[in-house]
Amino acid sequence: MLRHLIPAGVRRPFARYSHAVEVPAGARLLLVSGQLGITEDDVIPEDVEAQAALCFRAIRACLAEAGMGSGDIVRLNAYVTDRAYLAGYMAARDRFIVDPPPASTLMIVSGFARPEFKVEIEALAAKAD
Repeated sequence: MLRHLIPAGVRRPFARYSHAVEVPAGARLLLVSGQLGITEDDVIPEDVEAQAALCFRAIRACLAEAGMGSGDIVRLNAYVTDRAYLAGYMAARDRFIVDPPPASTLMIVSGFARPEFKVEIEALAAKAD
């Protein structure tokens, strides 16, 4: 069972995330590569929230392939290309994650391989067998 930590003496998280998540010994780990907001037929929405939703859809598919779900996510790392995209990313993230939320990092970066991409999300999941 995963243990989500928000230690006393540390400021509460700014959004829906845990400061740390402890993974028990013997758990299976799944590392999901950074996912981009693109459909199977190469459509890239203009809206960052729609791109983030596609990223989370791809992460959900990877989790399912490994017999896992959103509740098994231990950590999310997300990257956006502009501070203006934070709210759209967080809206999509909050629809995807379950409580207690995973540990999370969100960074603003200068760009991705193609300029139309605004967000990229990677995940680490763990499941005790």
